[in-house]
Amino acid sequence: MSEVLEQLVNMSRALGDPAKPYAILGEGNTSARTDDDTMYVKASGTTLATMNEEGFVPVSISKVTEILDDPNAGDEDVDKVLKTSTLNPNETRRPSVETMLHALLLKYPEYKFIGHAHPVSTNAILCSKQARDIAMGRICPDHIVVMGHKSVYIPYVDPGLVLAREVRTQMEKFIDEEGVLPKAIMMENHGLFAMADSAQKVLNIFEMAEKISKIIVGTAGFGGPQFLSDEDIRRIDTRPDEHYRQKAIAKE
Repeated sequence: MSEVLEQLVNMSRALGDPAKPYAILGEGNTSARTDDDTMYVKASGTTLATMNEEGFVPVSISKVTEILDDPNAGDEDVDKVLKTSTLNPNETRRPSVETMLHALLLKYPEYKFIGHAHPVSTNAILCSKQARDIAMGRICPDHIVVMGHKSVYIPYVDPGLVLAREVRTQMEKFIDEEGVLPKAIMMENHGLFAMADSAQKVLNIFEMAEKISKIIVGTAGFGGPQFLSDEDIRRIDTRPDEHYRQKAIAKE
């Protein structure tokens, strides 16, 4: 097993750990890029908690993302591209329905590992009527250190091709406005995507997102969350000592 695939397997099992509130049954999906055009992505129907190397399908990133620019593509076309993009001609497994989304994110060279799951407390917020305002806020320095000064927010859209296109649009908008890549994507009535250059950073994002979400839910009995100001957020996000902590935390 390659080092990248081994790290992907371990990250996937951590996200599917029954002791953690991230995913149950067949929920969630994960991926990792091995070169400019190759990624491993979770096979549909597999379970994160019991993942092994056979649970991942090697896929061509460029072949998957071609469909994003086809305005006439439908469900049958998605099914076809998921089959033809696999790198093993004898492949019988079907890549996750979110393969297109993983592929478009992994086209950014700064990302190497991606995790997607449905954390309980985080989804309590994302499934609420105040989802956008709460998910986009920041409540403490460590929240910013691990998850960045802001996340991409995606209103609910149909998973698969439609979702991938919406994420592409919102990613481009975020990068244009903020000047940096996001670390997390918060999906309304859906879940969390975490993207990083290491498997450990992806897990750190999930840990922090869930802790922060529990705190926010807990503030409901005391008037709701007190978010940091934009000025305070920017200050934490640009402090040299916080950048040092970001690197140190990523190695844990």
